[in-house]
Amino acid sequence: MADRYLNFTGTAPGRFLTSRLGLPQPAPLRRWSAEHPALDGPLLQLTAGTSTLKGLDEVLSRTGLTTATTTTGAERPAAVVLDATGVADVDGLAEVHAALHPVVRSVASGGRIVVLGAEPSAEDHHQAAVQQGLEGFVRSLGKEAGRGRTVTLVRLVRTESAAAAESTLRFLLSPKSAYVSGQVVEVTDAAVEPGAVDRERPLAGRTALVTGAARGIGASVAETLARDGAHVVALDVPSAEDELTRLAERLGGTALPLDITADDAGERIAAAVSGDLGGLDVLVHNAGITRDRKLANMPAERWSPVLEVNLAAVLRTTDALLAAGALNRNGRIVATASIAGIAGNVGQTNYAASKAGIIGLVRSLAPRALAEHGVTVNAVAPGFIETKMTAAVPLFIREAGRRMNSLAQGGLPVDVAETTAWFADPGSGGVNGQVVRVCGQSLLGA
Repeated sequence: MADRYLNFTGTAPGRFLTSRLGLPQPAPLRRWSAEHPALDGPLLQLTAGTSTLKGLDEVLSRTGLTTATTTTGAERPAAVVLDATGVADVDGLAEVHAALHPVVRSVASGGRIVVLGAEPSAEDHHQAAVQQGLEGFVRSLGKEAGRGRTVTLVRLVRTESAAAAESTLRFLLSPKSAYVSGQVVEVTDAAVEPGAVDRERPLAGRTALVTGAARGIGASVAETLARDGAHVVALDVPSAEDELTRLAERLGGTALPLDITADDAGERIAAAVSGDLGGLDVLVHNAGITRDRKLANMPAERWSPVLEVNLAAVLRTTDALLAAGALNRNGRIVATASIAGIAGNVGQTNYAASKAGIIGLVRSLAPRALAEHGVTVNAVAPGFIETKMTAAVPLFIREAGRRMNSLAQGGLPVDVAETTAWFADPGSGGVNGQVVRVCGQSLLGA
């Protein structure tokens, strides 16, 4: 469904009226396209404190943006990267202010501000305090930035090399991250050589399975992974077989009609991806359902299916595929959580429990899956995404969902898909155990 309010505020009368009434004025977001794959304008590179980060210049040179260290006034910067990894005391936070205060207004509409931080120290409580302070700084700046700008903190953990964060910086400094803001992403060192991945088709030669792929977010994830070169195995319930088959044929992939809640779903998936497909490189748990009702009015027959599809099937299938060795080393598991699992939601105790459960799965499994199988585990947590399901929400609730975030608009399925593709990238080996909200920095649970 079209966002008529967003369209209205893009007109001169709309801008005038909403300004006079103090209403949100969302800026249209530019997403990735083959014709326009990069942000417009230079990248401003700044430093606060005494940095020991290595290789940042080389990494930023591969983002496709021209890097500068000062503003000339001739062109608004499309992005700002502030290296604050060396900030270790309160005076260092003053340097963060001094670096960004003069330039924040000059960042182009739809621009990006990325702050690089370090792991808070367990031995130096001064350093720990100010590095944690960067988190509050970034979340607040994200709510202030306006005009479609996004702000993110990338925290480098147990590494002094920017190479570990290359795939993350390429994502955050591109139109692909249009609806990701106010987030904190931790990156650790990874054994992937910079430049070893084909940046145009990073998933070439790899096999990805997407559950719930027949429509909505799942279909967008399948399309995006296929764009990046993956052979996509599209899975959905047998009743959606016609849609599933058309999608798979269009993408040159494979349709797998299968009820993900079946006891033998994991074994059947393992069989489907063996042989010519060479095993599974990317597993995307996207299938999900809702059966909303307040707890006092929710019978067991509305509770149980949601927990079964959204959580139990994810746990069973993941365990079965790991045990069978169906996930190749340097593989990726990406699960779909929700901001409902972080902030809760009226009428969704079942759904929120299932999605919070996904977050628990990621945090627990991620270190073990990497150590034992060479596989990373992460989750996307969508907020208000424009789908057929949200189009059926009553008008005033729908409008509240759209406006209650820093970008003052709903996201699109492709926003979730692009974040999933970043997690799936072979160069994202240093991104593990992360739950990234794709919500325009929703005010719920922020």
